[in-house]
Amino acid sequence: MSKNTRLVAAQTLVRVLDGGQSLTSALEHTLSTLENPQEKAFVQAVCYGVCRYYHRLQFLLFQLLDKPIKDVEIYALALVGLYQLAFMRVKTHAAVSETVDATRKKSWAKNLINALLRRYLREQEQLETLANSNPVALYSHPKWLISRIENDWGENAPHIFQAANEPPPMVLRVNALQTTREKYLQQLAELEIEAQAVETCPSAIRLLKPVGVTTLPNFDTGMVSVQDTAAQFAAGLLELNAGQRVLDLCAAPAGKTAHILESQPDVECVAVDIDATRMVRVETNLKRLNLSAQLIVGDATQPESWWDGKQFDRILVDAPCSALGVIRRHPDIKLLRRADDLTALPALQAQILNAAWSMLKEGGLLVYATCSILKAENEDQIAEFLATTPNAQEIPFEKNPAKHGWQILTGENGCDGFYYARLQKISISA
Repeated sequence: MSKNTRLVAAQTLVRVLDGGQSLTSALEHTLSTLENPQEKAFVQAVCYGVCRYYHRLQFLLFQLLDKPIKDVEIYALALVGLYQLAFMRVKTHAAVSETVDATRKKSWAKNLINALLRRYLREQEQLETLANSNPVALYSHPKWLISRIENDWGENAPHIFQAANEPPPMVLRVNALQTTREKYLQQLAELEIEAQAVETCPSAIRLLKPVGVTTLPNFDTGMVSVQDTAAQFAAGLLELNAGQRVLDLCAAPAGKTAHILESQPDVECVAVDIDATRMVRVETNLKRLNLSAQLIVGDATQPESWWDGKQFDRILVDAPCSALGVIRRHPDIKLLRRADDLTALPALQAQILNAAWSMLKEGGLLVYATCSILKAENEDQIAEFLATTPNAQEIPFEKNPAKHGWQILTGENGCDGFYYARLQKISISA
């Protein structure tokens, strides 16, 4: 017996909206209970869509209600119904009837959902115009986040909001130890998987349409991995050479660790992450790629608890951050993140940066990276570090320079929002 996919989607969303669970985690549980691939695809599309346009859908819902819906499952179901009508190519009668049926034995809810969805259809044009006059609904971001991004990026802010609400491209990283990008593009073409080389990044291939990883040739043997273009710049920025000792801090889930080893296999690579569970994923990912690194579960702010005292030639600080640059991949960030969460992050990043610096050789290079677009986590962080660290010298970027480092804004050249800074340890007497 097939399940009502609208109900399944609503129940999944409840775990995010009411339970504070990440959408990735909530969907992982849900999709394991469904057998039909079409049902899985529909539920996933609806859940991502509702999270992506949550603030707009909530605004529309409030226009249609006389009083709030206290039942969180029915509230989620109302959002699911509105999302189908406003954004999906679902037959109207199917969207309404299936969503109404998902209320099950709650007769009050059946009448309510039916009435509000039909009213939306009657008044759609006026309601959508009204939504466009409200910034939270127009941009589908919470008010505090709109303020933060507008404050940092001014006239670029609307472009950032728009890009953050668009589904991201699927980008592959070709394993240079196994093949070339040109050869892999040929393999994709033979399977009629449309793809193109990303001009700005030598390892990256962008698919014109996402596919399941199991359909990618030689994915299981590690010939390619899925990784956004912006994240693929990290390994190149480290300027790796054979024989170097390299540290990857906050390494999970190991995309950048793997790329370091694919770029230069003859390095001693140490990968550290505080989360033991995530470190299991690091091990799994490296095993698929037939790569090895020294894996340490440890606190990046307290290297004395795990570091052997031997300094590193290269350090990648993949700093914990607000992740506001990857909202298009994880739209639930807009629902789960709070303004207060951002207060403590710059202090933690500074702690990690200072701890990492103590482990870097003189003449060594440190790359600081985040998937954030906020200046407080990025160029302001680096400005403060340079002002208080006499033996730190910035290696500037020629392309797209920020005041310090390189800020990639969400959607820029098809990339996630990302930030990099390169710092060299110099002799103070020099």
